Amino acid sequence: MKKRLIWALVVAVFAVPALSAESSAAQRLQPTVEQAQTAYLSAQLLGRYHYKTQPLDDTLSEKIFDRYLKSLDPERLIFTQADIDGFADYRTRLDDAIQRGNLAIPFTIFQKFEQRTVERLTYAREQLRQGFEFEARESYTYMRDKAPWPKDDAEVRDLWRKRVKNDWLRLRLAGKDDKTIRETLEKRYDGFLTRATRNKSEDVFQIFMNAFAMSIEPHTSYLGRSASDDFDISMSLSLVGIGAVLQERDEYITIRELVAGGPAIRSGKLAVGDRIVGVGQAEGPLQDVVGTRVDEVVKLIRGGKDTRVVLDILPADAGPDGKHRQVVLVRDKIKLEEQAARKSIIKVGEGPALRRIGVITLPAFYEDFEGRRRGDKEYRSASRDVVRLLDELRKEKVDGLVVDLRNNGGGSLREAVELTGLFIDKGPVVQQRRPDGRIGVESDENAGVAWDGPMAVLINRGSASASEIFAAALQDYGRATIIGEQSFGKGTVQTMINLDEIAKNDKPKFGDLKMTVAQFFRVNGGTTQLKGVMPDIRFPSVADPDAYGESSYDNALPWTQIDSASFRPAGNLKDTIATLQSRHQARVSKDKSFQALLEDVAEARRLRETRSISLNESERRREKESREARIKAREKIDGRDKLTALLKDDGLQSGERTLAADLAAEKARKDAKDILLDETARIVADDVELRLSRPQLALRDKLKTVPPVPAGTALR
Repeated sequence: MKKRLIWALVVAVFAVPALSAESSAAQRLQPTVEQAQTAYLSAQLLGRYHYKTQPLDDTLSEKIFDRYLKSLDPERLIFTQADIDGFADYRTRLDDAIQRGNLAIPFTIFQKFEQRTVERLTYAREQLRQGFEFEARESYTYMRDKAPWPKDDAEVRDLWRKRVKNDWLRLRLAGKDDKTIRETLEKRYDGFLTRATRNKSEDVFQIFMNAFAMSIEPHTSYLGRSASDDFDISMSLSLVGIGAVLQERDEYITIRELVAGGPAIRSGKLAVGDRIVGVGQAEGPLQDVVGTRVDEVVKLIRGGKDTRVVLDILPADAGPDGKHRQVVLVRDKIKLEEQAARKSIIKVGEGPALRRIGVITLPAFYEDFEGRRRGDKEYRSASRDVVRLLDELRKEKVDGLVVDLRNNGGGSLREAVELTGLFIDKGPVVQQRRPDGRIGVESDENAGVAWDGPMAVLINRGSASASEIFAAALQDYGRATIIGEQSFGKGTVQTMINLDEIAKNDKPKFGDLKMTVAQFFRVNGGTTQLKGVMPDIRFPSVADPDAYGESSYDNALPWTQIDSASFRPAGNLKDTIATLQSRHQARVSKDKSFQALLEDVAEARRLRETRSISLNESERRREKESREARIKAREKIDGRDKLTALLKDDGLQSGERTLAADLAAEKARKDAKDILLDETARIVADDVELRLSRPQLALRDKLKTVPPVPAGTALR
């Protein structure tokens, strides 16, 4: 029945009338017939099969309108209230635009946005000619997401005057002279202007479609062909290309990193800092790419395995008129190891009390869907990689384990279930409720565990979805201590719908729709939705829960509860956690690095609440001196002199420093002392010690004497 309904939608979508864009609109930003058909088909699918069905009517149109404007101008620095009033007639017409296949309205709004952006940046550039004085007592509000729209051009110009003045003052406080400041900011604003006029029709459509989809529910979205390809790459951790990370710098596409094992580094002909000025395919002509967006250059460089790509290179040490060289590379499959699971060992204590704590850092729950489908024995997945790392850690005789899921936004549900199964015996891992109310259970069916020793899971506000399923399951089973911050709170299930497959298109045209189709529930019956996973031992949080996390969305699904599944806990950590918490508090109260971190968190919260900054030079210098004194004190505590020197505010943005300076700062951040991970390792070491001192606890866990929890019993 469902297939019949979907096919009926396919027939209907091609009956959509051809759109007629306003003749005065820029040809570059015109909607296409394919985009109108995509929007119509997406609307029909969302209206019938989404977990939270909502009619596409005037009420939803108003939500789409507000979200679209917020997507374009989140800080309310581009449009004026007069502009918004001029769009008033569109507020309840976006539903008609989608249903009738005429997308002129969102494109008209975007054209006005681009026009205003050029005007604002042109005005900003004009301000540089006169310079500034910094004796007046005035401030610049740098967080304007909750501010009203500027009422007219005079007000918005004053906002931009203050913004430019703040940019100038930051460079002045960093020791730059007026000539250097003017040149730096002229270059910055020119770059902004260039990027502001590079938008294409597909960019506008992508923004509008996401405003539409996310107005229904926060995790529903549209992915055009490029976004869909990037999603597939992130999940499989591999792509076919040359193995180079690229970046836009001064109109050039610059090589920022060479990936180990890739064609680029194997050739020996490319280096970090080299600039790609042209790209050609096999025997075809070279295409000039100076001034081209990096995503477009990436498309040219990617291609089929074993095919050739020709790069026209301006060497890193050559001037603009330097001698070019051509490099021919054969594309190959590149493994993106940066996102793969990795291990390390932290030593806690010394002598007989030395504990070796293994750490597995997992940035995502990845899975090579295509490789698995083909039956590829070497396909990549999070659980397969973690099994290998656990085996290596056992051989290295670790005493305990930390699974670090900080900033892991999720990924494959199957991988979340399989990874959980490495640490529990057979049993349910997560429950799902579908739109019709039916409840399904995803279980680990494999007997035995890959690691049965003491362990903790480290989470933060950026841990979401599959990360929350894993952490919640190990918490409910009493298998691991959960440490860190309250997690994101994403307890919904999305499916990817290939719109081209539904429309039976011969060639890719429509892209994909990521649609929420179910809700996650823990095995104890609670949901991870909205509230997330609450850690057993909490760490200080820099994240603003009002700005980041599920609770920051005005249309998030509510928290709710169902009956628990029938499962057998692996143990009861209640008493252990109380002792671990007590030891943790005693330790960090004397730990200068940890106390300094608490000061940082308090300062971040103060700045967040202030939302503005002084433009008086004397006041700013006093603030700068106070901040630098704090940095100096921090250097004495934990030896972060190299990092803190690099992180001092120099007034520059990414891409304005030399590439070497940017890379050095990035490396320093990666090498910096991780206070929270170190403390997590100490907590696990405490757990190891407690178990050794209470052998009956270890015996009970081994015998699995904890009785199963019957279905319908709420545990937490």
